[in-house]
Amino acid sequence: MSKIKTLFVPEVFNRYITEQNVKTNRLIKSGIMSNDARLNALAERGGKSINMPFFKQLGGDDELLTVDNGLTPGAMEAGMDVATLIMRGRAFDIFDLESSLSGEDVVGECASMIAEYWNGRKQTTLMAILEGVFKSPSMETNIYKAGGPKAKSIAKIDGASFIQAKNKLGDKSDALEAVIMHSAVFAELETQNLIAYIPNSQGVVEFPTYMGKKVIVDDECQYDAETGVYNTYLFGRGAIGYGQGKAQVPSEIGRDHLKGIDTLVHREHYLMHPRGVKFTNANVAKESPTNAELKDGANWERVYEPKNVKIVLFQHTI
Repeated sequence: MSKIKTLFVPEVFNRYITEQNVKTNRLIKSGIMSNDARLNALAERGGKSINMPFFKQLGGDDELLTVDNGLTPGAMEAGMDVATLIMRGRAFDIFDLESSLSGEDVVGECASMIAEYWNGRKQTTLMAILEGVFKSPSMETNIYKAGGPKAKSIAKIDGASFIQAKNKLGDKSDALEAVIMHSAVFAELETQNLIAYIPNSQGVVEFPTYMGKKVIVDDECQYDAETGVYNTYLFGRGAIGYGQGKAQVPSEIGRDHLKGIDTLVHREHYLMHPRGVKFTNANVAKESPTNAELKDGANWERVYEPKNVKIVLFQHTI
């Protein structure tokens, strides 16, 4: 009998995966994505649309305090951000899994492999979300094209254009701490000796940096081969909210008795939401959006003030 099947305890296995999901996720480690109990509770509650109400920024001029005149009350306005629950699943033949395992803790090692798989898939989903978000006309204010708005064509990435992209958030630009870029862009900057490798207090380089920003390299950053334009994304800390949901049956082992094959099935429910850009569900066919539907700009609409959406799209060549 399969060793995984013999030792498999769903509650323990699911906890392993959840812990590894958060512990090894590069998006969370970089600060781009934040996870907390409130978001977990929203994801566990489920639903096609998850409402996330917020108070809009207070405004108006202050008033002079006098003996004769009282103050004029201003309105405290509320808005509604909306996330969507992403529901996905994957099945693995146990024989194929076990052939890749080497440690004594076979169930823990298997859970780590599956968590690593899902972390990769979630990064792919995030890239689909970003593509859709910036196709929304409401997010045009958070896009910077190298060379500036008057340039005839998009220019190459350099320090000056990167600073201009960062400055799309104006006086909140210092909130931008990390960047996701294509490997070709990273290689170009590395060739120019512009990538720094700074170890942490334990002597480990967790992330390379460019102009002081942590860098994640991902070839799913959009690249237009015809124009040579790359999409690079700048993020503030916690720009993406992450909530770990709970499928009704997260993990189970099934068996095809006729073929003699054991299969491990794992299901993931999670919330991965760009804070301040609501998901409209305008073009979603089923209970949960596909990556193609996440890429649809019609499914996204900015509800925060532009400077409060801590994501900038920087378009450039190399």
